[in-house]
Amino acid sequence: MQNINSKLPEVSTTIFTVMSQLASQYEAINLSQGFPNFEVSPELINLVSTAMQKGYNQYAPMPGLLSLREVIAQKTYSLYNRGYHPESEITITSGATQAIFTIIATFINPGDEVIIFKPAYDSYEPSIKLFGGTIVPIQLSAPSFKVDWQEVASKITSKTKMVIINSPHNPSGSILSNDDMLQLEKLLKNTDIILLSDEVYEHIVFDGQPHQSAALFPGLAERAFITASFGKTFHITGWKTGYCLAPSDLMKEFRKVHQFNIFCSNHPTQYALSEYIKTPENYLSLPDLYQAKRDLFLSLIKDSRFKFTPASGTYFQVLNYSDITNEGDVAFAQRLTKEYKIASIPVSVFNLNNQDDKVLRFCFAKTEDTLKRAAEVLCRI
Repeated sequence: MQNINSKLPEVSTTIFTVMSQLASQYEAINLSQGFPNFEVSPELINLVSTAMQKGYNQYAPMPGLLSLREVIAQKTYSLYNRGYHPESEITITSGATQAIFTIIATFINPGDEVIIFKPAYDSYEPSIKLFGGTIVPIQLSAPSFKVDWQEVASKITSKTKMVIINSPHNPSGSILSNDDMLQLEKLLKNTDIILLSDEVYEHIVFDGQPHQSAALFPGLAERAFITASFGKTFHITGWKTGYCLAPSDLMKEFRKVHQFNIFCSNHPTQYALSEYIKTPENYLSLPDLYQAKRDLFLSLIKDSRFKFTPASGTYFQVLNYSDITNEGDVAFAQRLTKEYKIASIPVSVFNLNNQDDKVLRFCFAKTEDTLKRAAEVLCRI
């Protein structure tokens, strides 16, 4: 046996894999991992097939297909009134997670501090640790998951290299407001701090609320990488295609690493997406689609013993079970899967010191039949 000096000795199998395996083992309804179980647009599938038949099967350009970057630039300008040059400020990536990893790899050196908000998407911390960065966590708490900006100000030091935000927020379903973004803009003014704005759920915001992209705020946009996911937007998570936006000086450095990380992303998928997003309704219709699913799910469990604040965005709903049991959320999530045949994600695994607020995350990006069957189970508990 080789003596392996692990760079991530504390990392084990992710909770998503654990709960999905448990769901499969016990034949449970799987509302744990965040993927839709309804069909992808037939038009989009046909466009990929057409791209393959037309010969788009070899390497794409390193930054991505120019026609796709051009339509992304148009889309971003129409939504946020900010111009990104398709040749120098937009890069196509193999999903948002690859973009996030590459951003961290590009800019974080040993001793650099990175502020993150917990509960946090589980790729942030291992990526920071791999490059010797120091994680500076700020804990958000249920049910509001609101940011205390005075606490954020107190955590900024001369070593702060990056702040990572995620709105709409996974796993809580909360969103950052206009005031939140203005306060962040004020805090980062006159610093060299890079903002990584994870906006993969940008098109899944509810109740008529606008998505507050970093692109809308000049003082943030000038220092921000914005990451986006076609997988989340068009329920094609297995295609692993996304992109990032940034000012040209930042993007130049990003591409130096990107070219040796993956070089380029899936070519026929890029061709298909460059055509598909020319029709804005394909993404502008998403709030209505997912809000209908959220509202159906919550209406079906309104008489259950779970408590909830309706999610403001994403396709996740956090449910508080404190009226049911005092069990820890990991134990309760496992028992629900084994005994009641419904799988969820315990939120404490994403928290500082595994803070347990007695909440579980359920994915409602499912068919109406799946949501009805899941609600029946939850109402029996």
